Amino acid sequence: MKTFMSFIALLLLLAPVKAAEEEFPVLGLCISAPEPEFVKEFDKFIREELAPLGINTLVLRVDWNFEYTSHPELRGDNPLSEKDIKLLVSTCRALNINLIPQINLLGHQSWATKTGKLLEVYPQFDETPWVQMPEEYKWPNDDGLYCKSYCPLHPEVHDVVLKVVGELVDVFEATSFHAGMDEVFYIGDSKCPRCSGRDNAELFAGEVNLIRNFLAGKGCELWIWGDRLIDGKTTGYGMWEASMNNTHRAIDMISKDVVICDWHYERPDLTAVMFALKGFTVLTCPWRTPEVALKQLDNTRMFISTANKVTRERYAGILQTEWGNAENFVNDFREISKNGAAPQGKEKSAANTFYLLTRAIAGNRKE
Repeated sequence: MKTFMSFIALLLLLAPVKAAEEEFPVLGLCISAPEPEFVKEFDKFIREELAPLGINTLVLRVDWNFEYTSHPELRGDNPLSEKDIKLLVSTCRALNINLIPQINLLGHQSWATKTGKLLEVYPQFDETPWVQMPEEYKWPNDDGLYCKSYCPLHPEVHDVVLKVVGELVDVFEATSFHAGMDEVFYIGDSKCPRCSGRDNAELFAGEVNLIRNFLAGKGCELWIWGDRLIDGKTTGYGMWEASMNNTHRAIDMISKDVVICDWHYERPDLTAVMFALKGFTVLTCPWRTPEVALKQLDNTRMFISTANKVTRERYAGILQTEWGNAENFVNDFREISKNGAAPQGKEKSAANTFYLLTRAIAGNRKE
């Protein structure tokens, strides 16, 4: 009887995964990698909650929080071990979940008052070394500082960056890698001795294609955020969800096998259509506003149902994003799931958005 019940439990676990794949090739979650002390609990969360919901893709933002051996000087303060990673790899493989590591490349090399590990250790890679990190961060500021970037034309930067990317891909046994590359405000700076006078679109496309080609040599595809490929002025989307520094023309310069993660958080903008018509596989990416996410879900279904055969295959599905701590997200999601609603103050959150989004998808399966 115990063996029979275990078999039934396994069927119940796998059934939602199959159902999700019937609607979307990708139903995913992008989240910060757990701290080492939370890895086992996060592994439990994958097995007992994500898999039954039909989640088949998990992007973990690792960045420098791993015990790199190729460049140990780039390890964060509380890095994951190879053993930690292999536990998650094993679980995701058993559940047919595509586990994708991420390191933010090009942009997002600092946050608030601190530089990230790459520019801390290798300050010579900084695109704008004359811009000093403030004691107290405010936006807007005279330097136009949001996040630092590394210089894509520095002759030594890729010797370092590609080694850690390759190491992480190998440890994750990954077939996809997310390079971030969103919100790049510092690029082609007029004071940079290498980039000054260069076309920003060519600089951005060159970096995307360089990373793409490196990964292709390892049998791995590249995923990036899509905002730098959208014309912020023509669309009216502005400098955050689109580009105001002329990187948008790179959309016609990068390899079509790069997967675009199209994020819009406050409005359900329809730029996924643009990416699909340009020949890219595209994912729609909500965050913390449930009504926007549910409209994005409806839009994705509409794109798929109304597109022709060629374009239809490019709408890959939904990737929920979360920009806080993994432990907090897991705890919030469990609380919301247990109570059937978000507590006051957490209605607008990634956890509640994810809860309502996955319920809406599950409800569609039952119809």
